[in-house]
Amino acid sequence: MTNTNRVFNFSAGPSMLPLDVIEDAAANLADYNGCGQSVMEMSHRSKEFGKIIEEAEADLRDLMNIPENYKVLFLQGGGTLQFAMVPLNLLRASKKADYVVAGSWGKKAYQEACKFGDIRLIASSEEDTFTYIPKFTKEDIRPDADYVYVCYNNTIYGTHMNELPDTGDIPLVADMSSCILSEEIDVTKFGVIFAGAQKNVGPAGMTIVIIREDLIGHADATVPTYLDYKVHAKNDSMYNTPPCFAIYIAGLVFKRIKEMGGLAAMHAADVEKAELLYSYIDQSKLFKSPVAKEDRSLMNVVFVTGDTDLDKKFVSDAKAEGMINLNGHRSVGGMRASIYNAMPKEGVEKLIAFMKKFEEENL
Repeated sequence: MTNTNRVFNFSAGPSMLPLDVIEDAAANLADYNGCGQSVMEMSHRSKEFGKIIEEAEADLRDLMNIPENYKVLFLQGGGTLQFAMVPLNLLRASKKADYVVAGSWGKKAYQEACKFGDIRLIASSEEDTFTYIPKFTKEDIRPDADYVYVCYNNTIYGTHMNELPDTGDIPLVADMSSCILSEEIDVTKFGVIFAGAQKNVGPAGMTIVIIREDLIGHADATVPTYLDYKVHAKNDSMYNTPPCFAIYIAGLVFKRIKEMGGLAAMHAADVEKAELLYSYIDQSKLFKSPVAKEDRSLMNVVFVTGDTDLDKKFVSDAKAEGMINLNGHRSVGGMRASIYNAMPKEGVEKLIAFMKKFEEENL
């Protein structure tokens, strides 16, 4: 780290960004590539920004091997707006959809979709505080469902869908907000993938939507214009002013990942960090992970001591040592270390060293 004042930020989002990306953006903040203006100021219709968004899409397509029959959209409204946009656009035939709820965000998506059609819950792990990914089979899905919905990684509970569900010919919709670009995936297995940027991609304010073209154009005439995927696809994400600066930073992140070897290299680094942390937790006498081992997230590592006051002391003491945002989500408490792509290995190593010291002093 070139800036000694920077802390290790374990926030679930907005999360830390690669320092070299921040420094690159800072160096060009007032005068982007000699054009005399900042990206924050330039017109989204300008030649300069046109190149920025075109390169960002091309690099993302290259990283994720996105086929030509999928549109890439850079939208606003976060993942939360997608909870409504998905049913408003994809409930096109039977007006039925089947949802899997493995965490709070999946539950919110399910509740939102229920406003728009015949929505059925086919699997849930809520009765066990979402400590595992619920299983379902193709036979559990209604044969006339318009789509099946899953959340791939659950930030609050530290779980991840490690097996691609078989939905047959029924489009699979996946919220990948907290795990996109951390692993190689087969985009063709999905009808829609969406992800808020503020965890693994860039600053808050931009949402990526990757959607198969045949799923576009089915929104009812009463659907608000901005919530129609067709409008954004037709206008190349520029129906209105897009989140320009967030797209610019995302583009820098895409280039950085490509330079380091792509998603295979990124995944290997993520696995290494997560294994270090889980290995320590599993042998610890003080800390434990409540998550089923086969469903553990590489991005969000949840752990507890079993003592609420001791958990709070841990978070406070860690902050004093330059490790911030280690508190668990307000709904569950405990601790959570979000170790997204931008978290360097040294951050995880520092955390483990602190955990060992804390354990020795508090057992």
